[in-house]
Amino acid sequence: MASLTEDSATTGEVQGGVRRRDFINVAAASFAGVGAVTVVIPLINQMNPSADVLAAASTEVDVSAIAAGQAIKTMFRKQPLFVRHLTPEEVAAAEKEPVANLRDPQTLEERTKAGKKQWLVTMGVCTHLGCVPLGAAAGEVKGEFGGYFCPCHGSHYDTAGRIR
Repeated sequence: MASLTEDSATTGEVQGGVRRRDFINVAAASFAGVGAVTVVIPLINQMNPSADVLAAASTEVDVSAIAAGQAIKTMFRKQPLFVRHLTPEEVAAAEKEPVANLRDPQTLEERTKAGKKQWLVTMGVCTHLGCVPLGAAAGEVKGEFGGYFCPCHGSHYDTAGRIR
């Protein structure tokens, strides 16, 4: 009677070494990993901001030229930026207004940097349609609450930049 025996030739095992199938699996997985990284890196890099956006990523404003009660409009990342020097009366009025009465329920402390309540920096884009409100330049309509006014659809903002 013949007996079935397994020897190293039929199982593909090599004494003290790696089987050919294991080597091929490791090599294929390595090539697939390198290929995946080669594809993913450009996809991630295309999400980074372009050079012209990075160039406009920082804006310096000389705040010493802004008088109390005055606002200026500058550009930041191709969008208008309003910088307002609040008077003590405007700060007191903004702090006095109950947050529950506001559509935009933020206190002045939440909208300004700690210790710099007299400086309000906001993006000059209307919350409704993205147009630019008036009130940052001299002679422009400031709206019912003394802040900003959007002529596109009549939104009024207070001096803290909150929609009313």
